[in-house]
Amino acid sequence: MAGTRTKVQGLPARTAALRMLDAVLRRGETLDIAERAYAKGLTPSDRLLARAIAGETLRWLIDLDALIDSATREVLPSDAKPRMVLRMMLAQVLRLDTPPHAVIATGLELLTGGPRRLAHGVFSALTRAEGTLPPTPTLPADVAARWGDRAGPIAAALALPPPLDLALKDWGETEQWAETLEGISLAPGHVRLPRGTAVERLPGFAEGAWWVQDIAATLPGRLLGAGDGRRVLDLCAAPGGKTLQLAAAGWQVTALDKSAKRLDRLVENLDRTGLAAEVVAADALTWEPARPYDAILLDAPCTATGTCRRHPDVLHRIASRHIAEMAGLQSAMLARAAGWLAPGGTLVYATCSLEPKEGEAQAGAVALTPHPIATGELPAPLAPTAEGWLRTDPAMLADVGGMDGFFAARWRRRAPN
Repeated sequence: MAGTRTKVQGLPARTAALRMLDAVLRRGETLDIAERAYAKGLTPSDRLLARAIAGETLRWLIDLDALIDSATREVLPSDAKPRMVLRMMLAQVLRLDTPPHAVIATGLELLTGGPRRLAHGVFSALTRAEGTLPPTPTLPADVAARWGDRAGPIAAALALPPPLDLALKDWGETEQWAETLEGISLAPGHVRLPRGTAVERLPGFAEGAWWVQDIAATLPGRLLGAGDGRRVLDLCAAPGGKTLQLAAAGWQVTALDKSAKRLDRLVENLDRTGLAAEVVAADALTWEPARPYDAILLDAPCTATGTCRRHPDVLHRIASRHIAEMAGLQSAMLARAAGWLAPGGTLVYATCSLEPKEGEAQAGAVALTPHPIATGELPAPLAPTAEGWLRTDPAMLADVGGMDGFFAARWRRRAPN
C-alpha cells in the first residue's frame, strides 16, 4: 500500500498536514514546530500547501466539526483519524477551493478499510448538500470567555489570513518602497503587501532594506524613539525584528535571548541588513549586565495568542494553566529588568498576547514611574488606553488587513534630584 500511495499526486502534502494536526491537537505542539518536523523534505509548494491545509483546519475547527457531526449517525471521537481527515478534506473544499475529486483522491489514501468508506460517505453527503461554513470562525468556548466583548470582532478578523508587513531600515524611504513594492504604508517605516508574496524575491531583500515584521510588533520599539547612540537592552530578542528596529533607530543594542539557535537567525538578519548589535545567548533570569542601560525593551515570552491569525494553533493549545505559567515568568523578568535601568532610563514591556493576565495585570504591578503612551506616537487610528498603555487586537485596522494582538506599557526610572 505504501508504494501505491507515493504515486498519488499531492499525497505527501496531505500526509504532512495530517501529522502536523495530530502534533498540535493531541500533543500540544506549536504548528511551527510540527511543520519543521513533518514537512521537511517536501517541495516548497507542497510545504506551503501542507501548512495551508493545517492552518485552515485549525482556524475553522469548531465549524468543521459541526458539519461532520451533522452528517454522522454517531459522533466520531475528537481524536479519531476519520474525523481528522474529514476536517482536512472539508477545509480544502470550503477554504482552499480544491476540487472535490482531488480532495477525495488524496484524502481517502490517508485511511484504510471501514474508516475510508465512512469518510467518503460523509464527505459526499456534505458536498451534495452544499454544506457551508459560517462567515466567521467559531472560537472555542474558553477562548471566547477569556476575550470577552472583543471575542466577536477578533473571530471575524480570523476569517482571512493576514497580509505581509515589512519594516524598513530607512524610514525616509517609506514612500519609495511602497511604490516600488506596490504596497501601502500605514506608518513611517512600514509597507504592507498582499499575503502569498515570495519574500526572498522582492526588491530590497538581498540588500537588507527591510525585514518582515507585523506592524503591531513594531509599536513597542517605536515607543523608545531615536537612540542617538545610547545603550538599549533588547530582552528575549530572537528572532530579531526589534533588534533590527532599534539598531536602525540609532541605538547601541545588546540583544539577549536564551536560545542560541534562534539567535542564529538574528545574526543572519543583522548581516543581511548591515546593522550591528551585541548578541548574547543567556537566560535573563540568571544573567547580570555589567552596567545599567539607558533603555530596556522586554518583549516577554508569552502564550502568543495575539498571533492567532498566523498561528491558529494557539486557539486550541493554550489553556488557563499556560497563561498562569507565562504570567509568573513575565513577573520575574519584569522585576529583573526594572533593576537594570539607569536613572532617567526608559523601560518598555510588551507581549503578543490577548490575555489580560499577561498584559494589563503585569503593568499594574511595576514599581517604576509610568510614562504614558501618547496618541501621536501610534499610527492612526490607534490610540492608547485610559491608563496610557497600548492594546491592539486582530480586529483593529480590519479595513486594511488587520494586525496582531499586542500589549505594551512604558515606565521611567526617576533620576536623582
